[in-house]
Amino acid sequence: MSKQAKTILITGAGSGIGRVTARRFLAEGYHVGLVGRREATLAETAEGYQHALVLPCDVARPEAVAEVFAKIERDWGYLDIMFNNAGMALPCTLIDEITVEDWLAVSQVNISGMFLCARAAFGLMRRQAPQGGRIINNGSVSAHVPRPGSAPYTMSKHAVTGLTRALALDGRPFNIACGQIDIGNAFTDMAQGMIRGVPQADGSLREEPVMDVAHVAASVLHMAQLPLEANVQFMTVMATTMPYIGRG
Repeated sequence: MSKQAKTILITGAGSGIGRVTARRFLAEGYHVGLVGRREATLAETAEGYQHALVLPCDVARPEAVAEVFAKIERDWGYLDIMFNNAGMALPCTLIDEITVEDWLAVSQVNISGMFLCARAAFGLMRRQAPQGGRIINNGSVSAHVPRPGSAPYTMSKHAVTGLTRALALDGRPFNIACGQIDIGNAFTDMAQGMIRGVPQADGSLREEPVMDVAHVAASVLHMAQLPLEANVQFMTVMATTMPYIGRG
C-alpha cells in the first residue's frame, strides 16, 4: 500500500465510541483496522465503507494482539495512528461487594489490553520506515475524579494516564507521540444509564446531561491529524453541564 494512504487501528470498534470514530476516519479516507471481540459487529461498522480491515481480537489475549499487529505489518506495512479505545465498566458497587472475578475482568481489558496494544503499536512504529506514529489512549474523566462505587474502573483509568505519560516520554527518540482523550458522558449504549439517573456523591440518584458521541470522533480526528511535531497530551471532551467540575 502506498505510504500516501493514512492508516489507523481502532480497538473496541464494534460499538459505541469505537464504531463512531472508525466511521468518521473511514469517511475521511483513512485505511482503518477494526479490532473487537465480535466479528459480526465489526462487519456492521465496516458496512458501506472502503478501506476497512476487520480484525476480530480479544485485546486481553497477548497472542491475539500479536496476530493483529503481524497482519497489519504484512498488509499495510506501517501504522500511522493507534486509537487504544477498548474498555469496560461495572455497575456502581462498593469495593467490598465487587467480586475478584469482576475486578480481574476490568483490569484485563482496561489495563492489560491497553498495555498489550500500546506495546505492539510502539514496536511497529519503531520498526517502520519512516520511524514514528501516534498513539491515542482513551482515558475518562474518571482518570481525574471518581464516581461513587467505581473503584475498579477508576483505578484502571488512572493506570491509562500513567501509560500515556510513560509512552509520551519513551516515544520521543522514535518520533512516536502519545496523547489521551478523557471523555465525559458521550451518549452510547454504555452511557444509557445517564438519562435514567446515576448515583451522585451526595447519595442521590440524578439524570445527567449527555453529548453526541460524534464530538468524540471529531476530537480524536483532530488529535490524529496534527503533525508529529505537535501533540495534544491530554484532552477532555464532555457534556458541558455534566457534574464533573465541582463533582463531589
